[in-house]
Amino acid sequence: MTAKTSPPLARCVMVLGTTSGAGKSWLATALCRWYSRQGLKVAPFKAQNMSNNARVVPASDSALGEIGSAQYFQALAARATPDVRMNPLLLKPEADTRSQVVLMGQVHAELTALPWRGRSERVWPQIAAALDALRAENDVVVIEGAGSPAEINLHASDIVNMRVARHAGARCLLVTDIDRGGAFAHLYGTWALLPGDERALIHGFVLNKFRGDASLLAPAPQMLQELTGVPTVATIPMQWHHGLPEEDGVFDGRSTTAGAVHTTVAVVAYPRISNLDEFQPLKNVAGVRLLWARSPADLAGLKPTDWVVLPGSKSTAADLAWLRAQGLDQAIAQHAGQGGTVLGVCGGLQMLGEALIDTAGIDGNAPGLGLLPLVTVFEPAKTVRRTCAAFGPLTGAWGPLSGVRAEGYEIHHGQTAQHPAMAAKGDVAREIVPGIAWQNPAGNVLGVYLHGLFEDAAVLQALFGARAPTLDSVFDGLADGVARHFAPGVLEALIA
Repeated sequence: MTAKTSPPLARCVMVLGTTSGAGKSWLATALCRWYSRQGLKVAPFKAQNMSNNARVVPASDSALGEIGSAQYFQALAARATPDVRMNPLLLKPEADTRSQVVLMGQVHAELTALPWRGRSERVWPQIAAALDALRAENDVVVIEGAGSPAEINLHASDIVNMRVARHAGARCLLVTDIDRGGAFAHLYGTWALLPGDERALIHGFVLNKFRGDASLLAPAPQMLQELTGVPTVATIPMQWHHGLPEEDGVFDGRSTTAGAVHTTVAVVAYPRISNLDEFQPLKNVAGVRLLWARSPADLAGLKPTDWVVLPGSKSTAADLAWLRAQGLDQAIAQHAGQGGTVLGVCGGLQMLGEALIDTAGIDGNAPGLGLLPLVTVFEPAKTVRRTCAAFGPLTGAWGPLSGVRAEGYEIHHGQTAQHPAMAAKGDVAREIVPGIAWQNPAGNVLGVYLHGLFEDAAVLQALFGARAPTLDSVFDGLADGVARHFAPGVLEALIA
C-alpha cells in the first residue's frame, strides 16, 4: 500500500522595508499579480497590520470579518478570494497609545486590553496556522512585513517580520525609499542589525521611488554587495499615479488630473480618519481635484458645486472635538448653508447628525454638527457586512444617484435613526436607503454608512459621467513595472 504524500507547501516571497512607507504594500501587490500571471495560484499574507483602513471579507463558515485594505487589494491582484487568514491580526488605532485588536477578523476585547508585548505569544499560534493553511492551498505566498525588521527594541516579540520569514523559509526582498535620502545606509544598517541566520534570508535589495539618472548610482550597489553579499536587484522609478490606494498615508498635492478642474473634493483629515483608501478612485477621474482639509482656510473659496467630505473615523467623538477645535465645524456649516455639497461617510454621517449617545462606553457622547436631524446610539455589537443597496429618489446635487445600485461594505458600532423630537417639529431627514443613507430636505447634504461608494463604477458614472481605471488595469500596470525594473530572472529565482 502506497503512503499518501502531502502536496508541497507554497514557496514564500517576503517584502521587507527599511522604514514605513518604503513601498512594501505596493511591491507586494505588484508581485501578487506578476506571479499570478505566470499561471501560479497566489495568496498574500501579512501577519499583523496596523491600520484603520479595513475591508469586510469571509471569516469562517458564513461569518464575515475585517482585514487590512492592503491585503484585500493584494488578494484581488493575486486573483484570489480575500479572507481573514491573509491578515490574521489587525490593529486599529483608537488613540496614540491604544488600538482595537482584531484577531482572525473579529474584535478581541481580551487582547485589546493586554499590553503590546503581552500579545505576541498569545497570537502567534493563530498567525502560524493561518500562514500554514495558505501555503498548503497555494503555489506562492507573497508576504508583507511591517515597519522595519531591524527595530531591535521589538525583535524579541516580533510576530510580523523575521519570525514569519524564518517560519516560512521565505526569500526576502528589502525595499527602501531612495527619495528620502540615505537609502544605502538604510539598507546596510537594516541588514547589519539582523542576526546572521536572518541576514541569510535577504536575497535582494530594491531601491524604490528613484528620480534622476540611474547611472549615477554606481558604484554604490556594487560596494553594498561587497559589504553584504546581497545584490541590488531592482531600481524602481518614482510613480506619482500608480492607481493603488496608499496603505497608511494620504494623497498628496499631485492629485489634480489632466484637463480643467470642474469639481474640488475636500476631505476633512481628522486624526483618526479611517478607510481613506476608498477615495483613491476620485484621484483618477479627469477634472476632479482632491485635497485634504485640516483648517478652515482649506475650505475657503469652495464653490457650492464643490464637495466637503467627512470620511470614516475610528473615534468619532474625539475627531468631532478636534474638528471643532480647528473651527472646521463653522466652515462646514457655512458651506452647507450656502447650498454647498456635503457628504458624510460612516463616522462622518454620525457627525452630521444632532447627537452621539454612548451609554456603553464605546466611543463617547457628543453634540453633532446638526446638518441632518439624526441621532446615533453606540452599541457594543459591531456591524461588519458587505452591502448592496439601490438608492431611492434623491434631490439636488445627489439627484444623479437616484435608482443607482451600489455595492460596498459597512464597519461601524453606532446605529443611526431620525431624531424623534425633531421629527415631532416637522424636521425630518429623507431616508434614502433604510438604515444606510439619509438626505436633508434641501438636497445638498447626504450621509451614508456605505463605504466603497467611489469604487463602484455605476456611482462614478452617475456623479461624474466618467470611469476611473479598473483595478485589474492598475494591477497589471504594477506587474508590468516590476517586470521592467527587476533584473532578469530574479523573480523566477525567488520561487525556484
